[in-house]
Amino acid sequence: MLLGLHTYSFHLHGMGQDWGGFEHKWPRAMDLFQLMDFAVDQGLDGLHITAADCESTDEDRLIKIRHAAEGRNLYLEYNFSMDEEYDSRLTNTLEEGIAIAQALGADIAKVSMDLKRPRPIGASRFHPDVMDQLENFTELLKAAAPKAEAAGVKIAVENHTDAFSTEVLWVLDQVNHPFVGACVDTVNGLHVTEDPMVAIENLAPRAFTNHFRDNRIQIQHDGFKLTGAAVGEGDLDMKRAYEIIREQSSMNRINIELDMDVVSDDPAEARRHEREAVERSIRYCREVLGI
Repeated sequence: MLLGLHTYSFHLHGMGQDWGGFEHKWPRAMDLFQLMDFAVDQGLDGLHITAADCESTDEDRLIKIRHAAEGRNLYLEYNFSMDEEYDSRLTNTLEEGIAIAQALGADIAKVSMDLKRPRPIGASRFHPDVMDQLENFTELLKAAAPKAEAAGVKIAVENHTDAFSTEVLWVLDQVNHPFVGACVDTVNGLHVTEDPMVAIENLAPRAFTNHFRDNRIQIQHDGFKLTGAAVGEGDLDMKRAYEIIREQSSMNRINIELDMDVVSDDPAEARRHEREAVERSIRYCREVLGI
C-alpha cells in the first residue's frame, strides 16, 4: 500500500482549496514544489492536488509539475469540482478535469457532485430534488467516460459533504463504466447524517481513491462541532477504516487528509501546529497501521 497526502492537509500554508467559507487570509507559505520536497523527506509516495496548488493550468505549467513529480517518483491525483460555490479556482467540466489530469500524468481525477440538498438533510436521501441533480450528473458522466478511458484517467466520484454513499453508488450503477468509480472520504458521511463506517463499507469496493481523514467530535451546549485532528487522534475508528479499504477494495494508495483548525492568530504557530499534525498522521499510518 502506498501512502500519499491530500494538499488540503496544508491549507493553513496556502495549499489545497478554500472550502466551507474559509478563505486564506495569510500570505501563502508553501508552493507545490516545496510540498513535493516535504513528501520526499517524509517518505511519501504521492500527492492528491488541486488547480489552486498548480497556480495555473496552462499546459507548460502542468508539464513542469508532471516532470517535477516524476523526478521525485511521486504519483499525482487531480481533485476538482463542478460548482464554483466551493472554490472557483477548482471548477472544471468533466472534460477539462480529465485533460488536466492527463497533462499532469495523474491516473485519477476526483470530482464532487456538489448537490444542493433540501432539509431535513437526514430525510433527503434520493429526494426528488436530489434525483434531478443525480440524473443530470449521470448523463454528464456517461458522455465523459469514453474520453476518460481514452486518456487513461479514472474518474472518482466523491461522497462529498453533500452526498450519501448510496447516491454515489446509484450514479456508478447508471454509468456502468470501468473508468468511473468512487472516492471514499472517511469522515464525510457525518455531514449527511450517515454512519461513516457504513459509507466506507459501501464505497470501498467501487473506489479508485480515498481521503483518509479523522475528526474529533466536540460536544457543545448547543450541539456538537467537528474539528480537524491528526489521523488516529480523532473519534473515528481509523484502524477499522483502513481494514475495510485494505480488505474490500482494489485501492493501493492511502491519501491522508487533514483539516486542522486555526489554533492561533500567529500564522507561524498555526502552521507549526498543522505541520506537526501532518507528521503525526504519517507516523500513525506507518507505525500503527503498518502502511
